[in-house]
Amino acid sequence: MRPRVEELTDHQRRMLRFLETYMNRHGRAPSIREIRDAMQMKSEDHVHRDVKRLEELGFLRITPRIARGIELLYCWDGAQYGTGVLVIPHYGEIAAGLPLPKPDDSAVDTLTLTRDLVGDTRDVYAMKVRGFSMIDALINDGDTVILRHVDTAENGDLVAVWIETDKGGETTLKRFFHEGDRIRLQPENATMQPIYCDPAQVRVQGKVIAVIRQV
Repeated sequence: MRPRVEELTDHQRRMLRFLETYMNRHGRAPSIREIRDAMQMKSEDHVHRDVKRLEELGFLRITPRIARGIELLYCWDGAQYGTGVLVIPHYGEIAAGLPLPKPDDSAVDTLTLTRDLVGDTRDVYAMKVRGFSMIDALINDGDTVILRHVDTAENGDLVAVWIETDKGGETTLKRFFHEGDRIRLQPENATMQPIYCDPAQVRVQGKVIAVIRQV
């Protein structure tokens, strides 16, 4: 029998969303301390209490005396975990024109999508595109790109990259090419010029694996 979603408090919904996002990204459950920190709770005893209540409601199963012994059974919306849907972190906007400041390490929101869109669910996140530099790749202003966190890229990959600058750094979405002693970040817009960088200035942050178009 599916658990009753209407019995969840807002706090319990947020905890379930965190558990799903964490497990999708890391392939394992978070520790009690990680839950406490992510949920900004006062103590690990409070975490144990709330996790136990979610088990009583039927949303998860706890294996006693096992580190990270939390098994998620149902998501915050009542969907059975691991079947059909996936909740991933959403890190705000990324430039597809002028670079934007790098997002911080905390997701500003989450995005729910079907699992068949991404295949392997590990280290997947989303960002909204701002700008028109990738329109020839059918990525327009307002679209959402789904990325997998990687730190290397092959020539021709469509990637999010961090560029070191005198002002600290910027992030942008471009086609990646390593050309000897320089990196070429190529827009997919015939009216725009590529960005050339020293390889030491560039850090790959993610590879685009899907696009959700705004209609």
